[in-house]
Amino acid sequence: MRRILITLRWSIIMSQNNPDKDDQTSTSKKTISLPISRVRLIMKSSPDVSSINQDALFLTTKATELFVQHLALSSFNNSSGKETNSLSYSDLAHTAEEKETFHFLTDILPKKILARDYLKSLEQLQEEDTDF
Repeated sequence: MRRILITLRWSIIMSQNNPDKDDQTSTSKKTISLPISRVRLIMKSSPDVSSINQDALFLTTKATELFVQHLALSSFNNSSGKETNSLSYSDLAHTAEEKETFHFLTDILPKKILARDYLKSLEQLQEEDTDF
């Protein structure tokens, strides 16, 4: 009986010091907020991707999450919503336009403009074209 207890204690101590791969996987899944299945679906939508390694999927998901957090934090720090503790689309668009790091997002996060302002700029472009 004593030998069994010692063996059980030893196995508990070893499992705490050297967690199994399954334990590491379950722990790592808890450290991400984005749904892995959605990231997998987006990655598989590329015609160049035939199979996805689980480690690559996890790293892509975690990197995406960290990028979104960085974008949100940068937008919040540069926004006017600090008083109300909020973040709006215009804050994200402004950050994408102003910061060189996020400049590649300007097509995805364009500044919103009113329809009348767009029509005025369109008319000006047409007038410039007729002048030539």
